[in-house]
Amino acid sequence: MKVHKEGTGLLLTLFTIFFVVDVALYHTVGGGWGFYATAFVTTALFLLVLNFFRSPFRRFPFDSEGLVIAPADGTIVAIEEVMENEILHKECLQISIFMSVFNVHANWFPVNGTVKHVSHQKGRFMAAYLPKSSTENERSAVVITTRGGVDVLARQIAGAMARRIVTYAKVGDKCHVDEQMGFIKFGSRVDVYLPVGTEVLIEMDQKVTGNQTPIARLGK
Repeated sequence: MKVHKEGTGLLLTLFTIFFVVDVALYHTVGGGWGFYATAFVTTALFLLVLNFFRSPFRRFPFDSEGLVIAPADGTIVAIEEVMENEILHKECLQISIFMSVFNVHANWFPVNGTVKHVSHQKGRFMAAYLPKSSTENERSAVVITTRGGVDVLARQIAGAMARRIVTYAKVGDKCHVDEQMGFIKFGSRVDVYLPVGTEVLIEMDQKVTGNQTPIARLGK
């Protein structure tokens, strides 16, 4: 399992700090219970952060044309028709995926096409599973135009613990579901906005895997 590039700096910093703390404590108090308890805690914390930044190699195994693929690992927390007033300005089908701190936090493009729009909006850091997080939390938006001319909006949303959203997409880029769209650090959510009437392939509370689970099929 690879470590994602977004985590290498933090992991090296944490390892250095924890190593120095453990060595200093050992030379101060020796190998007593205090040292072993601290070493256990620092090791556990480092492994938790290492697990968060894991970066599995994935490729969608079937023909992805016409399909919308889950852009993130997590749980489906919303499937509903909403008015998207920020970018698309029309009624859309919204599908939302909530990522816990234990999920892979890399984000993939949900469809193949061309990047039409990229933007970032500052906001709050409320819990990402709440409906208001879609419009009030810090977020980044990417609009992809498919080969069939359909605009699909993918929105990366910060959560209560998330403090940085990274978006790799650039306007004009050709994109594919096997490519990473970005990364969100520590607990968050990704919303996908599709045309009303799009066939939904998942259900509420279903666990999905980024780049692997089809969540919808676009109309012809």
